[in-house]
Amino acid sequence: MSKKKTWSIIGLIVIIAVISTVVIWVKSNKSDTTVEKSSTPIIIGSKNFTESKIVMQIWADALKKKGYNVKTKPNISSSVVYQAINSGQIDLYPEYTGTIAMTYLKKHIVGRTPEQIAKIAQRGVAKKNLTTLAYAPGSDAQGIAIRTSIAKKYDIKTISDLQKRANKIRFVSQGEFDKREDGISGLEKVYGKFNFKDEKIYDPSLKYKVLARGDGDVTPASTTEGQLATKDYFALKDDKNYWPAYNLLPLIRDTTLKRNPNVKKVLNKIDQKLTTKELTLLNKKVDVDGQSYQVVAKEWIKNNY
Repeated sequence: MSKKKTWSIIGLIVIIAVISTVVIWVKSNKSDTTVEKSSTPIIIGSKNFTESKIVMQIWADALKKKGYNVKTKPNISSSVVYQAINSGQIDLYPEYTGTIAMTYLKKHIVGRTPEQIAKIAQRGVAKKNLTTLAYAPGSDAQGIAIRTSIAKKYDIKTISDLQKRANKIRFVSQGEFDKREDGISGLEKVYGKFNFKDEKIYDPSLKYKVLARGDGDVTPASTTEGQLATKDYFALKDDKNYWPAYNLLPLIRDTTLKRNPNVKKVLNKIDQKLTTKELTLLNKKVDVDGQSYQVVAKEWIKNNY
């Protein structure tokens, strides 16, 4: 064989190798940056409260940015949203580990760690052909909010402090909290009796108005409520770790995830940034500052994703 023909063959081999390498690199890179083009839209729902709507919109905006066909269905009643995803009316919505475990699966979760609660939720919904993605560090757990001025006056920072000084404190209740397992009756088994100076029942939507006008001092609250990001109120520390975690997470139908596997990567990346503090600040922008949840979500995506 002549030298000329030998070098021609070698050159051809080199060219083929280079082309193969480029093709493999392009395919690999493409798998990381593109999404599935499904004609079926992903319908993201939310419950009928601020935090759920904000997170729904953040997820929707992020997925649209990646090229997904997305529709939103906000303001679904908390009592029927789980039925909605089971029946296929929605594909995905923001849920909480504690809600799945205790409310839907009827499991006892007081005293469980966040990881244990998440695992209970994950295993339970798997039987319904649903998947829980990675849970966020943010926990919308049960808590007690106190007026900052009252806390300073009586040096109350924890629930133990509240129990010791309860005879000086007026409790604004919604009635239900007094009877629930994770309400006053459960707290008293851990902290002791709460002998409040006064106790009145109001509609839950009025609790911060009642505190603001000075007709009460403490009230049951969720730990990410927007008012807790103001100087007027804060959540007392659960120093005996009585209340279980309610970490935010995406609950998605298995069929939806199978059609759109990269959704998992997108949502998990977002949820890593949704701490309790971050959720509280987002809620404040809507419930205290008066912004729309759509504007708040759009701003968050712009700054964080």
